[in-house]
Amino acid sequence: MTTTLINDTLSVQRAPIHPRSFSQAYWDATREKRLLLQRCTRTGQYQFFPRPVSIASGTRDWQWEEVKGHGELFSHTLTHRGTGALRGHEPYLVALVRLDVGVDVVSNLVVTDPTQVKIGLRVKPYWLPLEDGTHLLLFQPDSAA
Repeated sequence: MTTTLINDTLSVQRAPIHPRSFSQAYWDATREKRLLLQRCTRTGQYQFFPRPVSIASGTRDWQWEEVKGHGELFSHTLTHRGTGALRGHEPYLVALVRLDVGVDVVSNLVVTDPTQVKIGLRVKPYWLPLEDGTHLLLFQPDSAA
């Protein structure tokens, strides 16, 4: 069996983040490698990525809550034709992670053995440092799981 080498995309030069007023708290928390999610106060539903209104109720009735960021691989694809900054860093894994709090996050899966990638794989955050001191949320296998 041939194993496909997967690039981690960790060396990709990322564009600077320009937070909006409704996402500033999220990005500030990443400086300390903390994951804040918006949670609708009417429905209790979490949402990711930050938005000005709750996707559950359509209102501005949401609050920030810190979560661990652990979850499981719900779906993934091995990307062979990257776009933008990721072009030339193929193949890499794009992952749909369902966090333990029930919200889905699309990101990259890094620092992994490609033979171990399977639906249901337990994952945890991997915080990629950015030039401005914030961190980008990626995921890696959770070896403690």
